Amino acid sequence: MNKTQTRLRRAKRTRAKIKELSVPRLSIHRTPRNIYAQLIMPDGKVIAASSTLNAEVKKSCKYGGNVAAAAVVGKHIAGQIIKLGITKVAFDRSGFKYHGRVKSLADAARESGLEF
Repeated sequence: MNKTQTRLRRAKRTRAKIKELSVPRLSIHRTPRNIYAQLIMPDGKVIAASSTLNAEVKKSCKYGGNVAAAAVVGKHIAGQIIKLGITKVAFDRSGFKYHGRVKSLADAARESGLEF
């Protein structure tokens, strides 16, 4: 089993538990250059999305693959979600370690008013 398969196995287990709870999930994905976040409803529809490729986010950060850029994405997605009237979400880290950019995004979203 390689790194990707192991990560996807962890993600599958987490998503199964979140599906049981039937709450909206804040799903993230990271690549070496960018970080992406989406709010996915229990029926599978994506309602809000943000990434380091968005024009609004790009203005705030030069490079999309660092902790500062992840914090900007976290604040941006949290603002979109709160505008929709949702405050409680489940955090789906997609099998990535809760460290570095993933932690930065989650902390910024919490500071902006989201509850995990």
